[in-house]
Amino acid sequence: MSGAITHIEIGAVAGAKSSTFFSALFGWQYSSMGEGGGWFDTPTCKAGLHPSDPSPGITVYFSVPNIEQAAETVRKLGGEAGDISPEEPSFGRFCPCKDPEGVVFGLHQKPAG
Repeated sequence: MSGAITHIEIGAVAGAKSSTFFSALFGWQYSSMGEGGGWFDTPTCKAGLHPSDPSPGITVYFSVPNIEQAAETVRKLGGEAGDISPEEPSFGRFCPCKDPEGVVFGLHQKPAG
């Protein structure tokens, strides 16, 4: 597994303030998907923004070539791996995880093709 950071998910309370903040801070271009959500094109990866998060924060997603296999490895090592998302066009597949101490992170398999 490469473990390169390929995606960042920003959970926000409302979204509008966070999109304005990160755009101004880093110069990231924001693309809205409506209802406060959307994504940034950062210099190294996409960063999703979703509103209405009860626990605002940032989750880092790491690249894996086979998300099912990687999720199983997380479990074998004592961590937790949630449900793997269906393929999202232009985004790929995602799996929320926690290490054995509860540290939140995610797995990301880039889109096919």
